[in-house]
Amino acid sequence: MTMSEESSERPSSKVARLIEAYGLEGLGAELESRWTAEDESRLSLRDLADLFNKRLLEAALLEVGMSTLEQDVENIYNNLVGEDVSSGIRTDTRNRLEREGVDVESLQSDFVTYQAIRSYLQEWRGAEYISTTDREKIDKDIEVIQRLQSRTESISATRIENLRKTGRIDVKDFEVYASVQVLCQNCGRQYEVTTFLEQGGCDCLEAED
Repeated sequence: MTMSEESSERPSSKVARLIEAYGLEGLGAELESRWTAEDESRLSLRDLADLFNKRLLEAALLEVGMSTLEQDVENIYNNLVGEDVSSGIRTDTRNRLEREGVDVESLQSDFVTYQAIRSYLQEWRGAEYISTTDREKIDKDIEVIQRLQSRTESISATRIENLRKTGRIDVKDFEVYASVQVLCQNCGRQYEVTTFLEQGGCDCLEAED
């Protein structure tokens, strides 16, 4: 989408303008994906703002021929905006970047807040994050585990049957059962995994409360 389309079809967005200005095609989709994810890949709006700003920094470093290794970008970004960084380190970092040709003042003015990320995702991209309840998450994970157990049983039964037919093992009628057990190392109790999840963990912790 061009900038003219931006002004006619969507509200103004600093994030959208910067994505185009810095040539970061695909970053918008990544931000949305990471915000709406239901697994460990999900990032908060504040984390997404940091991710976005680091991509701007990476692009600025790349433009002047500096190293863009992840560790280097992380360290430089922290030196520029980190709350626990001394003024001396911050000044040294800015001076080094400026000697290399980076317009630090302009770059930092482009850094965005989590509010800008939220506006971009909700108003520009029409994204929405709806958190699942604890019960919904547990039920979803139980379904995944049961599906994997069924697949394990099916594959095992097929392998055994093939070995039986080729005379490699001796067996007549058989059934395969896959069971995943959870052992509580606090009290030593053992549970079938779906039972463990459905009851919300181990009974021993409720007793301690």
